[in-house]
Order: sequence, then C-alpha cells, then structure tokens
Amino acid sequence: MSGTVVVAGAGLAGLRAVEQLRAAGWTEQIVAVGDEHHPPYNRPPLTKEALRNGIDLPTLMFRQRASTADVEWRLGTAVTGVDLDAHEVLLDDGTRLTYDGLVIATGVRSRRLALDAPEAWRHTIRRIEDAQALRSRLVTGARVVVIGAGFIGCEVAAAAVSAGCTVTVVEPFATPLQGPVGSLVGSEVQRRHEEHGVEFRLGRTVAGIDGTDGPTGVLLDDGSRIEADVVVEAVGSAANTGWLEDHDLDLSNGVLCDADMHPLTSTGSVPDVVAVGDVARFPYALYGGESYRIEHWTLPTDTAGHAARSLVGAITGRPVDGPAFAPMPTFWSDQYGMRIQSFGIPALGTDDVRVLEGDLQDEAVVGYHRDGGLVGLVLFGMTKRMLHYRTQLVDATTPTQVEELAG
Repeated sequence: MSGTVVVAGAGLAGLRAVEQLRAAGWTEQIVAVGDEHHPPYNRPPLTKEALRNGIDLPTLMFRQRASTADVEWRLGTAVTGVDLDAHEVLLDDGTRLTYDGLVIATGVRSRRLALDAPEAWRHTIRRIEDAQALRSRLVTGARVVVIGAGFIGCEVAAAAVSAGCTVTVVEPFATPLQGPVGSLVGSEVQRRHEEHGVEFRLGRTVAGIDGTDGPTGVLLDDGSRIEADVVVEAVGSAANTGWLEDHDLDLSNGVLCDADMHPLTSTGSVPDVVAVGDVARFPYALYGGESYRIEHWTLPTDTAGHAARSLVGAITGRPVDGPAFAPMPTFWSDQYGMRIQSFGIPALGTDDVRVLEGDLQDEAVVGYHRDGGLVGLVLFGMTKRMLHYRTQLVDATTPTQVEELAG
C-alpha cells in the first residue's frame, strides 16, 4: 500500500473520514484540507448552548484520536477545483495536491436570499464566528427578525426570546417546519414558541430590509414592515460543490453517489473518489434504494465508515469488509427545555401523520406513514420510548431490500 488520500473538507465529515480511513487499514499519507482556521468542531451547539450561554471553544472541539495523529491538516485553505483525470486537487493558494484517493467532505454553506441589502446586515449561523457575532447582538430589548421557520430558525428564535429579545419569525409556509415534519407538528412547535412570546408572520416572504448603518426594519411582500435591530437569515443551505463542476457529475442536489458512496457520472461511478456527510446524495437501503441528501449531524459518522472501506478497497484492489450499510436518518432539536427528536424521513409521510402515543401538547410520539407503512417519527420528549419506536421504524422496512442494497 502506498499513496496519498486527500480529504476535501475539515469539518465533522472530514474528521470522521480520516478516522475511518485509518480504521479501514489505510496507513499511508492523508491530507485534510479545510477553509476554516479551526480544527474540526461540533456545530449543533452553535444554535443552542452557544447562543444562550456563550461559546466555549475547547468544549466544541472534537477530540483527535491517536490513530490520526500523523494526518496533515491544511486549515484556512479552500479547495477550488479538481482534475479527476489527472488525480489532482487545486487549492486557493495555488497548490496542487496529487491523490490516489479523494474524499469529498466539503459540506454545505448557508443559503442567502436575493435581497437588495448588505449580507453583513443578515446574520447566518454556520461557523463559530457567526454564532459569536449573533450572540453579541442578542441583548434584552433587541428586536430580532428571524427569516425562516425551519429547525435552525426555531432554535435561534428560542435562544433570542430567552435572552429577552422581541422576536418575530417570517415564514412563507403556513406553519413552521412544514417541509420536514408537516403541519401537525409544525403547528405544535408554533404554539410552544408563541407561549414564550415569539410572533409568527406566516405565508409571507421578505421583500427588503431598510436601514442606513444597519437594519431598522424588514419589509414583507404584503407591504407591511417589522421593526428590527437584528436580522437572522435561516433559509436553508446549499451544498459546496462548485469546485466539482465540469466533470459530468450530478451536482443538482449535492453529489449523487452509488450505494458505496462513489460519485456517479453518465458512464458509471468514479472508484477512487467517495463523498461523505451533508454533501452526499446516496441510496438509502431502508427506503427501497431511493437517493436522498440529508443534513443530519449523524450522517458524517454513518457514511464515513462505509465510504472509507469503499475507497481503500478501490485503491488497493482488496475489498475491506464492514457492517451492512443502512443508515437511519436521525436529528434532534432543543427548544425551551424540550428535546424534539426525529428518526427516518418524516417528510415522506406528511400526508398520513398520527399521534402514536402521548399528548401532543405535552410529550408525544408522532408517526409518519407512506402507503400505510411507517417512514418517520418525531418525538416530543418520550426519551424512554425512543428505542422502542426506533426499532419499530427499522422493522417497518423490507429486509430483502436492506440486504440487497446495504451490501
């Protein structure tokens, strides 16, 4: 075995890829490249504990394992291009890295609205610096407008109102979280926020932001205006795939991959390249092999092991055995002391939503069904029942599909 594996991305996905390459038997050089100056760190607290209590950098940083001590980390350096034929990655400092294997782990960036207002007036939360900047503005009496009522927007709203801010959330859908979990759960989340003083402007979009040295108001599509000292843009994310263009890859929604995490072209897969984490769109064995790109914290860990074994096997010509690959999408959100957990893909079953146990206004288990079968779960609390229902969700899949597609 000899050669170099380049890991493009130095976040959680990049770290897990590095760890799993070593676990898969790759003993040669690994170079991990990331545009942030920080070593890999934990992002979910940025919209939770960090906004409420401040940022503790040592607590956020992931522990580095002894097996990865010899990995070369090139931080503060962005990957700007790749030549798949020449096996080279281009960096923003002009350097070209030759690779025997490439891991695409560049994740996502915050999506921005096309507004005639400086981006500096609109906070996003993706990085440590973003959370630091926003937290400094969440002071008692500040008028905060959150654009977007997804999980990030709702978490920011909860943190802001808990800090004594006046909070208004603007959302084009009829309820918060309507896309990922549907209107039943979305309406309950809205009720809980309104109990804490958050105001919602639903079915509305932002037409503009006014101000001179900073925002003073948010203009809506119906002509109304919301006074604002702080504006937070929480309108989703976009996969970082620009550096992969012009290579016959399907980049319409992240990087489309086969079941072994190799990117697909019109003529087949690219065996010496794999994608992991938020940027990867791949077949889910638990859902009949349908391909999805899902931005959950657990996905880097779920995908890294399988991708690393696939890559090492392709480079060396010796397959690396591992467990069946059938990840279960898993997500959680903390709002007002309540843990909300999601398993599976609830968005596939929003036409058939049922409260399976408990009281929706207190603690409850909500099931999502497609063609009569369970495809997703949302739990308000109910932590002692989590394993029971998660097992039910796994059992609801077809075993032969999992066996054939998980490999």
